Amino acid sequence: MKGIAGRQTRGLPKGAYLDCIDNTGARVVQIVEVPKYHGRLRRYPSAGIGDLLVVSVKKGTPEMRKQLVYAVIVRQRRPFRRSDGVMVQFEDNAVVITTPTGETKGTDIKGPVAREAAERWPRIAATASMIV
Repeated sequence: MKGIAGRQTRGLPKGAYLDCIDNTGARVVQIVEVPKYHGRLRRYPSAGIGDLLVVSVKKGTPEMRKQLVYAVIVRQRRPFRRSDGVMVQFEDNAVVITTPTGETKGTDIKGPVAREAAERWPRIAATASMIV
């Protein structure tokens, strides 16, 4: 099975708090916006694995706090189904801070990264130590 799944289960709504797992200085971030999300009237924008987000840094170094940055979701607690039928679920919700084009800002990623995010973002795949 090659390619990216057409539709991913969106398990993280706007306003959700996530862990930042790279070495940029951010620790906890909050989803502010999901660019390119086309939803329905009064439905909260939500995101899933591999989606690019605009996030606000809530906890971290003084330079990083209160910054609006781009990030990509690499783990989510909500179970999602892969094309081979396997249901995958992680222990936490986690992101990696990137540029708007997908270049990682940090040089190290702690913990596993979902295969869907690694296939969609090559720089995350290159930086990740473990892809699940």
